[in-house]
Amino acid sequence: MLTEKQKLKILTGLGIELNRVRDLDILMERILTEARLFVNADAGSIYIRDGGHLHFSYTQNATLQKRLPAGAKLPYSTFVIPVNGESLAGHCAATGESLNVADVYRIGPSLPYRFAKRFDETSGYHTKSALVIPLKTIPAEVIGVLQVINARDAAGRIIPFAKKDERMMLHFASVAAVALQQARLTRDIILRMIRMAELRDPEETGAHVNRVAAYSVEIYERWASNRGLAANEIENGRDILRLAAMLHDVGKVGVSDLILKKPGRLTTEEYERMKEHVIVGARLFSDRTSEFDRAAAEVALNHHERWDGTGYPGPVDVLTGAGPRNPGASGKKGTEIPLFGRIVAIADVFDALSSRRSYKAPLEEQEVLETMKKGSGTHFDPELIDVFFACLDSIRAIRMRYPEREIEPGVTGT
Repeated sequence: MLTEKQKLKILTGLGIELNRVRDLDILMERILTEARLFVNADAGSIYIRDGGHLHFSYTQNATLQKRLPAGAKLPYSTFVIPVNGESLAGHCAATGESLNVADVYRIGPSLPYRFAKRFDETSGYHTKSALVIPLKTIPAEVIGVLQVINARDAAGRIIPFAKKDERMMLHFASVAAVALQQARLTRDIILRMIRMAELRDPEETGAHVNRVAAYSVEIYERWASNRGLAANEIENGRDILRLAAMLHDVGKVGVSDLILKKPGRLTTEEYERMKEHVIVGARLFSDRTSEFDRAAAEVALNHHERWDGTGYPGPVDVLTGAGPRNPGASGKKGTEIPLFGRIVAIADVFDALSSRRSYKAPLEEQEVLETMKKGSGTHFDPELIDVFFACLDSIRAIRMRYPEREIEPGVTGT
Protein backbone atom coordinates (compact mmCIF):
# COMPACT_ATOMS: atom_id res chain seq x y z
CA MET A 1 0.00 0.00 0.00
CA LEU A 2 1.15 3.53 -0.76
CA THR A 3 1.89 5.98 2.03
CA GLU A 4 0.43 9.50 2.01
CA LYS A 5 3.88 10.83 1.07
CA GLN A 6 4.07 8.45 -1.88
CA LYS A 7 0.59 9.44 -3.03
CA LEU A 8 1.50 13.13 -2.95
CA LYS A 9 4.63 12.36 -4.97
CA ILE A 10 2.54 10.51 -7.55
CA LEU A 11 0.13 13.43 -7.81
CA THR A 12 3.02 15.83 -8.34
CA GLY A 13 4.35 13.98 -11.38
CA LEU A 14 1.06 12.54 -12.64
CA GLY A 15 0.24 15.28 -15.11
CA ILE A 16 3.63 15.02 -16.79
CA GLU A 17 3.47 11.22 -16.98
CA LEU A 18 -0.08 11.04 -18.33
CA ASN A 19 0.48 13.77 -20.92
CA ARG A 20 3.26 11.68 -22.43
CA VAL A 21 0.67 9.11 -23.49
CA ARG A 22 -0.70 10.05 -26.91
CA ASP A 23 -3.44 7.51 -27.60
CA LEU A 24 -6.81 7.70 -25.87
CA ASP A 25 -7.26 3.95 -25.30
CA ILE A 26 -3.73 3.45 -23.99
CA LEU A 27 -4.20 6.48 -21.72
CA MET A 28 -7.45 5.15 -20.24
CA GLU A 29 -5.74 1.89 -19.41
CA ARG A 30 -2.85 3.76 -17.78
CA ILE A 31 -5.20 6.00 -15.75
CA LEU A 32 -7.09 2.97 -14.47
CA THR A 33 -3.87 1.21 -13.49
CA GLU A 34 -2.57 4.26 -11.61
CA ALA A 35 -5.92 4.89 -9.91
CA ARG A 36 -6.12 1.34 -8.57
CA LEU A 37 -2.56 1.55 -7.30
CA PHE A 38 -3.34 4.90 -5.72
CA VAL A 39 -6.07 3.52 -3.43
CA ASN A 40 -5.08 -0.18 -3.42
CA ALA A 41 -8.25 -1.20 -5.28
CA ASP A 42 -8.72 -4.75 -6.52
CA ALA A 43 -10.68 -3.70 -9.62
CA GLY A 44 -11.93 -0.73 -11.54
CA SER A 45 -13.46 0.60 -14.72
CA ILE A 46 -13.49 3.78 -16.75
CA TYR A 47 -16.30 5.30 -18.80
CA ILE A 48 -16.20 8.01 -21.45
CA ARG A 49 -19.18 10.33 -21.84
CA ASP A 50 -20.79 10.89 -25.23
CA GLY A 51 -23.80 13.17 -24.90
CA GLY A 52 -26.40 11.52 -22.69
CA HIS A 53 -24.61 8.19 -22.43
CA LEU A 54 -21.54 6.66 -20.83
CA HIS A 55 -19.52 4.23 -22.91
CA PHE A 56 -17.87 1.50 -20.86
CA SER A 57 -14.30 1.57 -22.12
CA TYR A 58 -11.88 -0.33 -19.89
CA THR A 59 -11.95 -2.62 -16.90
CA GLN A 60 -9.29 -4.22 -14.72
CA ASN A 61 -9.76 -6.88 -12.07
CA ALA A 62 -6.84 -8.41 -10.19
CA THR A 63 -8.91 -11.27 -8.76
CA LEU A 64 -10.30 -12.36 -12.13
CA GLN A 65 -6.92 -11.85 -13.82
CA LYS A 66 -5.37 -14.44 -11.49
CA ARG A 67 -7.83 -17.04 -12.81
CA LEU A 68 -6.53 -16.64 -16.37
CA PRO A 69 -3.55 -18.45 -17.93
CA ALA A 70 -0.22 -16.63 -17.92
CA GLY A 71 -0.16 -13.90 -20.56
CA ALA A 72 -3.94 -13.92 -21.09
CA LYS A 73 -5.99 -10.75 -20.64
CA LEU A 74 -9.52 -10.06 -19.50
CA PRO A 75 -11.75 -9.73 -22.57
CA TYR A 76 -13.07 -6.37 -23.69
CA SER A 77 -16.60 -5.60 -22.61
CA THR A 78 -18.77 -3.18 -24.54
CA PHE A 79 -21.95 -1.55 -23.32
CA VAL A 80 -23.56 1.85 -22.90
CA ILE A 81 -25.47 3.23 -19.92
CA PRO A 82 -27.54 6.41 -19.74
CA VAL A 83 -26.40 9.45 -17.80
CA ASN A 84 -29.12 9.49 -15.15
CA GLY A 85 -29.51 8.88 -11.44
CA GLU A 86 -30.22 5.15 -11.61
CA SER A 87 -26.72 3.60 -11.77
CA LEU A 88 -23.64 4.55 -9.75
CA ALA A 89 -21.69 5.76 -12.78
CA GLY A 90 -24.75 7.38 -14.38
CA HIS A 91 -25.58 9.28 -11.18
CA CYS A 92 -21.97 10.44 -10.86
CA ALA A 93 -21.94 11.75 -14.45
CA ALA A 94 -25.35 13.40 -14.11
CA THR A 95 -24.60 15.22 -10.86
CA GLY A 96 -20.84 15.71 -11.15
CA GLU A 97 -20.52 14.43 -7.60
CA SER A 98 -18.44 11.48 -6.36
CA LEU A 99 -19.96 8.47 -4.62
CA ASN A 100 -18.23 6.50 -1.86
CA VAL A 101 -20.23 3.35 -1.14
CA ALA A 102 -19.11 0.99 1.62
CA ASP A 103 -21.29 -1.91 0.43
CA VAL A 104 -23.00 -1.73 -2.96
CA TYR A 105 -25.46 -4.45 -1.94
CA ARG A 106 -26.68 -2.35 0.99
CA ILE A 107 -27.53 0.95 -0.64
CA GLY A 108 -30.39 2.61 1.25
CA PRO A 109 -33.84 2.47 -0.38
CA SER A 110 -34.17 6.24 -0.21
CA LEU A 111 -31.24 6.76 -2.58
CA PRO A 112 -32.02 7.02 -6.32
CA TYR A 113 -29.17 4.82 -7.59
CA ARG A 114 -28.63 1.07 -7.43
CA PHE A 115 -25.75 -1.29 -8.11
CA ALA A 116 -26.16 -3.43 -11.24
CA LYS A 117 -25.44 -7.03 -10.20
CA ARG A 118 -25.14 -8.39 -13.74
CA PHE A 119 -21.34 -8.40 -13.86
CA ASP A 120 -20.98 -10.12 -10.48
CA GLU A 121 -23.55 -12.75 -11.44
CA THR A 122 -21.89 -13.63 -14.75
CA SER A 123 -18.25 -13.47 -13.57
CA GLY A 124 -18.51 -14.93 -10.07
CA TYR A 125 -16.88 -11.80 -8.66
CA HIS A 126 -18.22 -10.06 -5.54
CA THR A 127 -18.21 -6.27 -5.54
CA LYS A 128 -18.43 -4.61 -2.15
CA SER A 129 -16.88 -1.15 -1.75
CA ALA A 130 -16.93 1.33 -4.63
CA LEU A 131 -15.54 4.81 -5.16
CA VAL A 132 -16.99 6.56 -8.21
CA ILE A 133 -15.30 9.80 -9.31
CA PRO A 134 -16.33 12.21 -12.10
CA LEU A 135 -13.65 13.12 -14.63
CA LYS A 136 -14.11 16.86 -15.03
CA THR A 137 -12.44 19.41 -17.26
CA ILE A 138 -12.59 23.16 -17.01
CA PRO A 139 -15.27 24.53 -16.80
CA ALA A 140 -16.54 21.54 -14.83
CA GLU A 141 -17.65 19.47 -17.80
CA VAL A 142 -17.93 15.77 -16.94
CA ILE A 143 -16.17 13.88 -19.76
CA GLY A 144 -16.17 10.50 -18.06
CA VAL A 145 -16.33 8.50 -14.87
CA LEU A 146 -13.60 6.62 -13.02
CA GLN A 147 -14.75 3.79 -10.76
CA VAL A 148 -12.51 1.81 -8.41
CA ILE A 149 -13.80 -1.26 -6.61
CA ASN A 150 -12.97 -3.19 -3.44
CA ALA A 151 -10.33 -1.30 -1.50
CA ARG A 152 -7.99 -3.67 0.35
CA ASP A 153 -6.05 -3.24 3.56
CA ALA A 154 -2.48 -4.45 4.14
CA ALA A 155 -3.76 -7.97 4.85
CA GLY A 156 -5.79 -8.10 1.61
CA ARG A 157 -9.18 -7.75 3.28
CA ILE A 158 -11.87 -5.73 1.50
CA ILE A 159 -12.57 -2.45 3.29
CA PRO A 160 -14.46 0.79 2.51
CA PHE A 161 -12.57 3.55 0.72
CA ALA A 162 -11.29 6.08 3.25
CA LYS A 163 -12.52 9.68 3.11
CA LYS A 164 -8.94 10.91 2.73
CA ASP A 165 -8.55 8.62 -0.29
CA GLU A 166 -11.71 10.07 -1.78
CA ARG A 167 -10.28 13.58 -1.46
CA MET A 168 -6.97 12.50 -3.00
CA MET A 169 -8.78 10.75 -5.85
CA LEU A 170 -10.64 13.94 -6.71
CA HIS A 171 -7.26 15.60 -7.31
CA PHE A 172 -6.10 12.52 -9.22
CA ALA A 173 -9.22 12.66 -11.42
CA SER A 174 -8.81 16.35 -12.23
CA VAL A 175 -5.28 15.73 -13.52
CA ALA A 176 -6.36 12.63 -15.44
CA ALA A 177 -9.27 14.49 -17.07
CA VAL A 178 -6.95 17.09 -18.57
CA ALA A 179 -4.81 14.35 -20.12
CA LEU A 180 -7.93 12.57 -21.41
CA GLN A 181 -9.20 15.73 -23.03
CA GLN A 182 -5.88 16.20 -24.83
CA ALA A 183 -5.87 12.57 -25.99
CA ARG A 184 -9.45 12.90 -27.23
CA LEU A 185 -8.39 15.92 -29.27
CA THR A 186 -5.55 13.89 -30.81
CA ARG A 187 -7.94 11.03 -31.59
CA ASP A 188 -10.47 13.43 -33.12
CA ILE A 189 -7.79 14.91 -35.40
CA ILE A 190 -6.76 11.44 -36.56
CA LEU A 191 -10.37 10.39 -37.16
CA ARG A 192 -10.89 13.53 -39.23
CA MET A 193 -7.98 12.42 -41.37
CA ILE A 194 -9.59 9.00 -41.64
CA ARG A 195 -12.92 10.55 -42.66
CA MET A 196 -11.05 12.52 -45.31
CA ALA A 197 -9.66 9.24 -46.64
CA GLU A 198 -13.15 7.70 -46.37
CA LEU A 199 -14.49 10.35 -48.75
CA ARG A 200 -12.13 8.85 -51.31
CA ASP A 201 -12.35 5.19 -50.27
CA PRO A 202 -15.64 4.10 -48.62
CA GLU A 203 -13.94 1.03 -47.14
CA GLU A 204 -11.54 3.10 -45.03
CA THR A 205 -13.89 3.59 -42.06
CA GLY A 206 -13.33 4.60 -38.47
CA ALA A 207 -14.37 1.13 -37.30
CA HIS A 208 -11.86 -0.53 -39.64
CA VAL A 209 -8.92 1.60 -38.55
CA ASN A 210 -9.80 1.24 -34.87
CA ARG A 211 -9.92 -2.52 -35.24
CA VAL A 212 -6.63 -2.69 -37.15
CA ALA A 213 -4.98 -0.47 -34.54
CA ALA A 214 -6.35 -2.45 -31.60
CA TYR A 215 -5.38 -5.80 -33.17
CA SER A 216 -1.89 -4.44 -33.79
CA VAL A 217 -1.47 -3.40 -30.17
CA GLU A 218 -2.57 -6.82 -28.91
CA ILE A 219 -0.08 -8.57 -31.20
CA TYR A 220 2.74 -6.21 -30.30
CA GLU A 221 2.14 -6.44 -26.56
CA ARG A 222 2.15 -10.26 -26.56
CA TRP A 223 5.23 -10.36 -28.84
CA ALA A 224 7.10 -7.84 -26.67
CA SER A 225 6.19 -9.68 -23.48
CA ASN A 226 7.39 -12.97 -25.00
CA ARG A 227 10.67 -11.26 -25.86
CA GLY A 228 11.10 -9.92 -22.32
CA LEU A 229 11.02 -6.22 -23.23
CA ALA A 230 10.90 -3.77 -20.34
CA ALA A 231 7.43 -2.59 -19.27
CA ASN A 232 8.11 1.07 -20.10
CA GLU A 233 9.37 0.11 -23.57
CA ILE A 234 6.25 -1.96 -24.21
CA GLU A 235 3.96 0.84 -23.07
CA ASN A 236 5.67 3.40 -25.28
CA GLY A 237 5.59 1.02 -28.25
CA ARG A 238 1.87 0.33 -27.79
CA ASP A 239 1.08 4.02 -27.60
CA ILE A 240 2.94 4.91 -30.79
CA LEU A 241 1.82 1.85 -32.74
CA ARG A 242 -1.87 2.38 -32.08
CA LEU A 243 -1.90 5.86 -33.57
CA ALA A 244 0.38 4.88 -36.45
CA ALA A 245 -1.74 1.83 -37.32
CA MET A 246 -4.89 3.94 -37.52
CA LEU A 247 -3.26 5.88 -40.36
CA HIS A 248 -1.93 2.90 -42.32
CA ASP A 249 -3.95 3.71 -45.47
CA VAL A 250 -4.13 7.50 -45.23
CA GLY A 251 -2.09 7.72 -48.44
CA LYS A 252 -5.21 6.75 -50.40
CA VAL A 253 -6.10 10.44 -50.39
CA GLY A 254 -3.53 10.72 -53.17
CA VAL A 255 -5.10 8.05 -55.41
CA SER A 256 -7.52 8.94 -58.19
CA ASP A 257 -11.24 8.31 -57.61
CA LEU A 258 -11.32 6.57 -60.99
CA ILE A 259 -9.15 3.88 -59.44
CA LEU A 260 -10.40 3.88 -55.83
CA LYS A 261 -14.05 3.66 -56.80
CA LYS A 262 -13.76 1.51 -59.89
CA PRO A 263 -16.42 -1.23 -59.55
CA GLY A 264 -14.54 -3.85 -61.56
CA ARG A 265 -11.08 -5.40 -61.48
CA LEU A 266 -8.16 -2.98 -61.81
CA THR A 267 -5.89 -3.18 -64.82
CA THR A 268 -2.19 -3.82 -64.25
CA GLU A 269 -1.45 -0.13 -64.75
CA GLU A 270 -4.25 0.93 -62.39
CA TYR A 271 -3.05 -1.51 -59.74
CA GLU A 272 0.46 -0.06 -59.95
CA ARG A 273 -1.02 3.39 -59.41
CA MET A 274 -3.03 2.08 -56.45
CA LYS A 275 0.14 0.70 -54.87
CA GLU A 276 1.55 4.22 -54.72
CA HIS A 277 -0.72 4.99 -51.75
CA VAL A 278 1.92 3.51 -49.42
CA ILE A 279 4.50 6.03 -50.65
CA VAL A 280 2.05 8.93 -50.43
CA GLY A 281 1.18 7.90 -46.87
CA ALA A 282 4.82 7.66 -45.81
CA ARG A 283 5.53 11.02 -47.46
CA LEU A 284 2.92 12.70 -45.26
CA PHE A 285 5.16 11.91 -42.27
CA SER A 286 8.50 12.48 -43.98
CA ASP A 287 9.52 15.32 -41.62
CA ARG A 288 9.82 12.70 -38.87
CA THR A 289 10.17 15.13 -35.99
CA SER A 290 8.86 12.62 -33.44
CA GLU A 291 8.65 8.91 -32.71
CA PHE A 292 5.08 8.99 -33.94
CA ASP A 293 6.09 10.46 -37.32
CA ARG A 294 8.70 7.75 -37.77
CA ALA A 295 6.27 4.98 -36.80
CA ALA A 296 3.44 6.32 -38.97
CA ALA A 297 5.76 6.55 -41.99
CA GLU A 298 7.06 3.05 -41.28
CA VAL A 299 3.58 1.53 -41.09
CA ALA A 300 2.20 3.39 -44.12
CA LEU A 301 5.15 2.35 -46.29
CA ASN A 302 5.54 -1.27 -45.19
CA HIS A 303 2.14 -2.78 -44.37
CA HIS A 304 1.85 -4.32 -47.86
CA GLU A 305 5.29 -5.93 -47.80
CA ARG A 306 5.32 -9.74 -47.56
CA TRP A 307 7.62 -11.99 -45.56
CA ASP A 308 8.76 -13.84 -48.72
CA GLY A 309 9.65 -10.63 -50.58
CA THR A 310 6.72 -10.58 -53.01
CA GLY A 311 5.02 -7.53 -51.52
CA TYR A 312 5.40 -3.84 -52.30
CA PRO A 313 6.81 -1.19 -52.61
CA GLY A 314 10.26 -2.59 -51.81
CA PRO A 315 13.24 -0.33 -51.09
CA VAL A 316 12.07 3.02 -52.49
CA ASP A 317 12.98 6.63 -51.86
CA VAL A 318 9.86 8.05 -50.20
CA LEU A 319 10.46 11.63 -51.31
CA THR A 320 11.13 10.87 -54.97
CA GLY A 321 9.37 7.53 -55.34
CA ALA A 322 12.48 6.15 -57.05
CA GLY A 323 13.00 2.42 -56.66
CA PRO A 324 12.10 -0.99 -58.08
CA ARG A 325 8.33 -0.51 -58.18
CA ASN A 326 7.83 -2.09 -61.60
CA PRO A 327 5.61 -5.20 -61.76
CA GLY A 328 7.45 -8.24 -60.49
CA ALA A 329 10.09 -6.24 -58.63
CA SER A 330 11.33 -7.68 -55.35
CA GLY A 331 9.90 -6.27 -52.13
CA LYS A 332 11.52 -6.26 -48.74
CA LYS A 333 11.94 -9.71 -47.25
CA GLY A 334 11.80 -11.15 -43.72
CA THR A 335 13.13 -8.84 -41.03
CA GLU A 336 14.07 -6.26 -43.65
CA ILE A 337 10.42 -5.28 -43.14
CA PRO A 338 10.17 -3.17 -39.98
CA LEU A 339 8.37 -4.76 -37.02
CA PHE A 340 5.40 -2.39 -37.00
CA GLY A 341 4.87 -2.97 -40.73
CA ARG A 342 4.87 -6.74 -40.22
CA ILE A 343 2.36 -6.46 -37.39
CA VAL A 344 -0.07 -4.14 -39.21
CA ALA A 345 0.10 -6.41 -42.28
CA ILE A 346 -1.42 -9.22 -40.18
CA ALA A 347 -4.03 -6.95 -38.56
CA ASP A 348 -5.07 -5.36 -41.86
CA VAL A 349 -5.44 -8.62 -43.79
CA PHE A 350 -7.36 -10.29 -40.96
CA ASP A 351 -9.81 -7.40 -40.80
CA ALA A 352 -10.22 -7.22 -44.57
CA LEU A 353 -11.01 -10.94 -44.78
CA SER A 354 -13.39 -10.77 -41.82
CA SER A 355 -15.30 -7.69 -42.96
CA ARG A 356 -18.02 -6.99 -45.47
CA ARG A 357 -16.99 -4.97 -48.48
CA SER A 358 -19.05 -3.55 -51.32
CA TYR A 359 -17.68 -6.29 -53.56
CA LYS A 360 -17.74 -9.24 -51.12
CA ALA A 361 -19.35 -10.76 -48.05
CA PRO A 362 -17.22 -11.43 -44.96
CA LEU A 363 -15.61 -14.85 -44.86
CA GLU A 364 -16.53 -17.29 -42.11
CA GLU A 365 -14.07 -17.13 -39.23
CA GLN A 366 -12.69 -20.63 -39.83
CA GLU A 367 -11.88 -19.77 -43.44
CA VAL A 368 -10.23 -16.52 -42.36
CA LEU A 369 -8.08 -18.31 -39.79
CA GLU A 370 -7.07 -21.00 -42.27
CA THR A 371 -6.01 -18.28 -44.73
CA MET A 372 -3.98 -16.51 -42.04
CA LYS A 373 -2.28 -19.76 -41.05
CA LYS A 374 -1.45 -20.60 -44.68
CA GLY A 375 0.17 -17.18 -45.01
CA SER A 376 2.71 -17.95 -42.27
CA GLY A 377 6.18 -17.82 -43.80
CA THR A 378 4.96 -16.44 -47.12
CA HIS A 379 2.79 -13.40 -46.48
CA PHE A 380 3.37 -13.09 -42.75
CA ASP A 381 6.16 -13.30 -40.17
CA PRO A 382 5.74 -16.83 -38.71
CA GLU A 383 6.56 -15.72 -35.18
CA LEU A 384 3.97 -12.96 -35.31
CA ILE A 385 1.31 -15.27 -36.75
CA ASP A 386 1.84 -17.57 -33.77
CA VAL A 387 1.38 -14.54 -31.50
CA PHE A 388 -1.77 -13.56 -33.41
CA PHE A 389 -3.33 -16.96 -32.74
CA ALA A 390 -2.24 -16.83 -29.09
CA CYS A 391 -4.30 -13.69 -28.49
CA LEU A 392 -7.27 -14.65 -30.66
CA ASP A 393 -9.80 -14.23 -27.84
CA SER A 394 -8.81 -10.58 -27.47
CA ILE A 395 -8.91 -10.14 -31.25
CA ARG A 396 -12.49 -11.46 -31.34
CA ALA A 397 -13.52 -9.13 -28.53
CA ILE A 398 -12.08 -6.15 -30.43
CA ARG A 399 -14.24 -6.99 -33.45
CA MET A 400 -17.28 -6.80 -31.18
CA ARG A 401 -16.15 -3.52 -29.72
CA TYR A 402 -15.83 -1.82 -33.11
CA PRO A 403 -18.65 -3.26 -35.26
CA GLU A 404 -18.55 -2.49 -38.95
CA ARG A 405 -21.20 -0.31 -40.46
CA GLU A 406 -23.64 -1.54 -43.06
CA ILE A 407 -22.48 -0.81 -46.61
CA GLU A 408 -25.22 0.40 -48.90
CA PRO A 409 -25.77 -1.52 -52.13
CA GLY A 410 -24.04 0.12 -55.05
CA VAL A 411 -21.33 1.80 -52.95
CA THR A 412 -18.04 0.57 -54.26
CA GLY A 413 -14.47 0.65 -53.10
CA THR A 414 -11.19 -1.17 -53.39
